[in-house]
Amino acid sequence: MKVFAISDLHLSNTVEKPMDIFGKSWENYIEKITQDWQEKVSDDDIVLLPGDLSWAMRMDEVIEDFNFVASLKGKKVLLRGNHDYWWNTISQVRSALPQNMYALQNDVLRFGKLLLCGTRGWVCPDVVNKLTPQDQKIYLREVQRMQLSIEAMNKQRQPDDVVIAMMHYPPFNARYDQSDFTTQFVKYNIPQVVYGHLHGKDCRAQLYLKKFGIEFFLTSCDLADNKLTLINEID
Repeated sequence: MKVFAISDLHLSNTVEKPMDIFGKSWENYIEKITQDWQEKVSDDDIVLLPGDLSWAMRMDEVIEDFNFVASLKGKKVLLRGNHDYWWNTISQVRSALPQNMYALQNDVLRFGKLLLCGTRGWVCPDVVNKLTPQDQKIYLREVQRMQLSIEAMNKQRQPDDVVIAMMHYPPFNARYDQSDFTTQFVKYNIPQVVYGHLHGKDCRAQLYLKKFGIEFFLTSCDLADNKLTLINEID
């Protein structure tokens, strides 16, 4: 079983919001993603989608985007992004998902030997640019939600399990400093983390980084050349 990831698809099958206005990397990007996806993925594989799946504002508007993702190969795992306004309660999301699509929110999902934990995250503190009181509040709330997810994972964890954490926001600031998220990953020996959120031709973020003994994968589709990133391969 292979585990892939790609984020920030910003689908708009119902809502009219084309992405090609943001530059050449977005031209025909859905077709490029679809071709790469179908060539790489088998029905037994897992594809992680860490946030900003759709521009839809309501659940009825996102159904066509769900159906498009469901038509692609593999099992798909969704995490909420900052633009996923259609995502209300986790029970509502899960009841609307087609077959072979799953949602992760502050809990744990198991697929064979694979355990997934995660939360949306938020902007991480910076010693130069301090968080506003509101941002600090949301950041600490997301840290607590990650803790709940990791604890749920840890209760199920077996010695030969593979653990991957998902976030939408980066788990560190622009200088890749330690954060409360990375401290949790180190404490609980989580070896791989996937995230998205960062965009644009001027973005200087690294697609792959190994720090704190952890592999970090940035999977925003425009930065990843509209291709899925292989995260792990599990026997």
